[in-house]
Amino acid sequence: MAEQRFPWPAGAATGVGSMPGTDPAQACRVVFGELPDLPYLPELPGRGPGADLTGRTAALLVGLPVQLTPTGWKLTDRPGRDLTRAVGYWSLDLDTLEEVAAGYAGPLKIQACGPWTLAATLELRRSANPALSDPGAVADLTASLAEGVAAHAADVRKRVPGATVVVQLDEPSLPAALAGRIPTASGLATVAPVDRIVASQRLATVLAAPSVPTVVHCCGRAAAAFDEIRAAGATSISFDLGQLPVRETDRIAELAEAGVGLLVGAVPTDVVPSAPSRGARRVGPPRTPRQTAEDVVAMWRRTGLPAGQLPAQVVITPACGLAGVAPAAATAALRHCREAARVAAEMIEESSR
Repeated sequence: MAEQRFPWPAGAATGVGSMPGTDPAQACRVVFGELPDLPYLPELPGRGPGADLTGRTAALLVGLPVQLTPTGWKLTDRPGRDLTRAVGYWSLDLDTLEEVAAGYAGPLKIQACGPWTLAATLELRRSANPALSDPGAVADLTASLAEGVAAHAADVRKRVPGATVVVQLDEPSLPAALAGRIPTASGLATVAPVDRIVASQRLATVLAAPSVPTVVHCCGRAAAAFDEIRAAGATSISFDLGQLPVRETDRIAELAEAGVGLLVGAVPTDVVPSAPSRGARRVGPPRTPRQTAEDVVAMWRRTGLPAGQLPAQVVITPACGLAGVAPAAATAALRHCREAARVAAEMIEESSR
């Protein structure tokens, strides 16, 4: 295995990013309380436009203002109140982080939308088509996002000086962009598939900008984009274990052997209404932390790599964000991840005796 120092301690757990509710202080306290080894700045999309993945990240762009339209976020010529709202959410969240994380020393994860998902969900200035359909717009977006993410990471380092910042880029649309499945505005056609080399190059531009450890999160059939993410230079890859076919074990082994960290989404977040009138979700089906740990250890053992590498290289997470989960269930999910990570490390230690 290539030499690699991971920013988190052995047996760590973390979350993907989003949390339920609208109170950043409460969400931040839950995250830091349940995930002391690798906390993250929680996202609260329940607050509405400007707190969603696209609008929140668009507020980090440098020199590329956006506005909200009936069909979604759109590049525009001058900033408006929608962008101002999104910037305000960032300010509140960072002030809250600074207060809750006072005195904290250790890894701290922050999240933003990656360039391909942003290009797939932002409309062009003069058209309702996604920016993904215009290579020049994608290049401009990538450069702007790289500059914005770097400035954001620097701001977090200043506010939490004891933190080792880890930047996560969320790329749920990357597999669809590579496969040519992103629809045009009419819905009658799709944008041409993204060249795989270009996909890695654009992603690499943003990953390299903040000069910190990085994660690319890709839910669903993430294996479809593993090669491009690795080629882009991501320090770690975050994926949903439940969506990973056993036949992809060799690819996981290749990533791990190359020194790539694995953030394994091992706690499913099934859609189960716990409050029908609100459409809330709860984590399910009920599992014990040991069962989750066994799934992760089994995945690792299939790779054939030394068992002792797992605690340092693997981080256990929920399968996806927790924004639609009931607050108590979200807290329980993070606690479950922490306990499963501890049990997995113990299982490895016991097996090596």
